[in-house]
Amino acid sequence: MTRLDLFIARMVSQRACLDHGIAATAHMKGPVFELGLGNGRTYHHMRETISDGRPIYVFERAVASHPDSTPPEDLTILGDVRETLPAALDRFGPTASLVHADLGGHNLAKNDEFARLVSPLIQPLLAPGGLMVSSDRMYFDQLEEMPLPDGAIDGRCFIYRA
Repeated sequence: MTRLDLFIARMVSQRACLDHGIAATAHMKGPVFELGLGNGRTYHHMRETISDGRPIYVFERAVASHPDSTPPEDLTILGDVRETLPAALDRFGPTASLVHADLGGHNLAKNDEFARLVSPLIQPLLAPGGLMVSSDRMYFDQLEEMPLPDGAIDGRCFIYRA
């Protein structure tokens, strides 16, 4: 596959998995967490797609998103996720209905190392039945890896359920 093909596969898979996760957790009341804002494309998609009133909290080191994709300040949690995720557990408890993470870069070994670091910080945030959608394989002791929905490509996105 070319790098363009890989990018398209990631985007198509990300949308399919996010849409699946949003629909599968629509009955839940807990907040949604977006880990990493970047340009804000997935945040914008979730904001436009989640119509059930669940707040979407964004965790980011520094906001640099497109103006149309920038969350309000009261829903933005700034700082390193190694510090902000444990603080979120103190603040919210295990209530997240959906967590989305696209934290990795182009270095697969570095992505894997980071996934191993943040997986135990994410796991306790999910409510029973909540879903984690990730662009990288995660390492959870208590979450179940779920099959991908139609349209998603194996290895380009992952879904886990609490």
